[in-house]
Amino acid sequence: MRRATVQACRTARRAPVWNVSVKRPSPLSFTHNQLRSLRSYSGSKRSYFPAAIQSSMHRRNLSLAVISTVVASGAWYAYQGDTVKSAASQFRSFASSALNSAYAEDPAEPARRALLVSNDQFYTAALSGDQPLAKTTDDSDRGVLEMLTPEQATQKLRKNEESYLVNRGKGVVRYDIVQVPSNSPIEDDHAEKIVEIPASVAAVKDGEPSSDWMFWAVFDGHSGWTTSAKLRNVLISYVARELNTTYKAAAADTSLLVPSSEAVDAAIKQGFVRLDNDIVNESVKEVFKAKSRRVAAELLAPALSGSCALLSFYDSQSKDVKVAVAGDSRAVLGRRGPSGKWTATALSEDQTGGTPSEMKRIREEHPGEPYATKNGRILGQLEPSRSFGDAAYKWTREIQDQIKGKFFGRTPHPLLKTPPYVTAEPIITTTKVDPSKGDFIVMATDGLWEMLSNEEVVGLVGQWIEQQQSAAVSTGTSKTWLQSWFGFDSQKQLPVESTADASGEGQRRPIRQQQYDISGAASRFVVEDKNAATHLVRNAMGGKDKDMVCALLTLPSPYSRRYRDDVTVEVIFFGQGPDSRTVEVNQEATAPEEPVKSKL
Repeated sequence: MRRATVQACRTARRAPVWNVSVKRPSPLSFTHNQLRSLRSYSGSKRSYFPAAIQSSMHRRNLSLAVISTVVASGAWYAYQGDTVKSAASQFRSFASSALNSAYAEDPAEPARRALLVSNDQFYTAALSGDQPLAKTTDDSDRGVLEMLTPEQATQKLRKNEESYLVNRGKGVVRYDIVQVPSNSPIEDDHAEKIVEIPASVAAVKDGEPSSDWMFWAVFDGHSGWTTSAKLRNVLISYVARELNTTYKAAAADTSLLVPSSEAVDAAIKQGFVRLDNDIVNESVKEVFKAKSRRVAAELLAPALSGSCALLSFYDSQSKDVKVAVAGDSRAVLGRRGPSGKWTATALSEDQTGGTPSEMKRIREEHPGEPYATKNGRILGQLEPSRSFGDAAYKWTREIQDQIKGKFFGRTPHPLLKTPPYVTAEPIITTTKVDPSKGDFIVMATDGLWEMLSNEEVVGLVGQWIEQQQSAAVSTGTSKTWLQSWFGFDSQKQLPVESTADASGEGQRRPIRQQQYDISGAASRFVVEDKNAATHLVRNAMGGKDKDMVCALLTLPSPYSRRYRDDVTVEVIFFGQGPDSRTVEVNQEATAPEEPVKSKL
């Protein structure tokens, strides 16, 4: 099945070959399978006359490939008409006549088309304007799902977007956020915090009463959402507490005043490790003490699931950004070069069982265990080599047996010998940003990096900045957060410097581009969003190819996980902004709050 799925996606761009009957077939000529596929329509007030369309399994456009491979897993989907139109002229004329016949009784009703897929055959049908998006089609409870329109796809992309204007004069002018789920509920999470630090804690420049610590974090959960939710609530607090102790100690020492970079790194690592110890080990002590399944269910949930963590810490005094990563989320710096183009610099390394440096570390820590890393995964199963939770790779076999016997849990892995195999201790990089030149940082879970390279991401943000500037000039409006940037004319290419090896051995290439057979041409990208993070996700899912965007966003969980992961993106813009000591919501790039529904 997986082989068929990949093959269908790889051939998605080949020209479709259709064998279409130019006349609508008589209902009496339907096969048994055709009649079964339409059984649910027979009871409605309007008749639907499908036409069987013979097509090679490996010759269709991308959206149909996505749908057909899911159907092979036991699900049925319907396809929106706009994409069907682009398949072939014969099909366009046939579908049009079929729809006209179906709506002859009431031409005022909006015409919506669906493409039903079963047993390597396609059937066209009409959906009336008042029919729901999903409905039962036969006794096996299979469903028909109408393809999202481009407008509906945009609504879904923008549903969870946020944007904030930072008017504190500390070197950060704006940050944008978006989340697009694939799992239900989404297993990703995120957190942001700005802390004003008085001079008694951290030394400040003459005349300034305080400085700012700014934190941004994204969390890529797996095996559930509970660990990432725990990190959202407390990780920044754990790290800030350790930093507070470190900075206060340095401020009290007249020979130091500020801590060394190594001391700051140690504080961040301590915050990560202490939190993971509380999640994985201290929780077990509390559970054994309480002897309650209810307490076990509450305390052990964040330990049994897992989450990667990517945290950026910006000190407004030093202008240093510390990026701490435990897992395979990634941060990339965008910086304007002398040519006017942007350069992409990776600020983290993907930490998996297949990363050479991580494989070396794990094998040195577990000598005589060749399967400590297998097929790029820890014990052949878990992909990230650093994470929070994931207690099955950290608890001893004895503890796991006790938890399973007294409460609940998994059977220990048969290869488990000398845990822990996974750690939450992060790897930290330090980068000095230059707000006067408009640096920016993109942080994202691996759902984005599966679809776009570092250079594409930085180039897309650069392209987005240019469009925002052009719009501001044409409308005569002034946006203070844009004042750090200057224009670069780039019509046919992304404004980013290309490199010989974009990823390096420590970072995986965007595997979805190969799966979807996507070319690397920048012409496939588009600028349609006011939120930079949403702009990245839209282009990751197809950009100008609205069919692909609609198809990927239409697929429901859990089938969507075969084609896209949860995606969380944050874009932080550095620059010289006003100092009004405020942070305000950027309404034009933030989704409106949904009205509270009344409870009966």
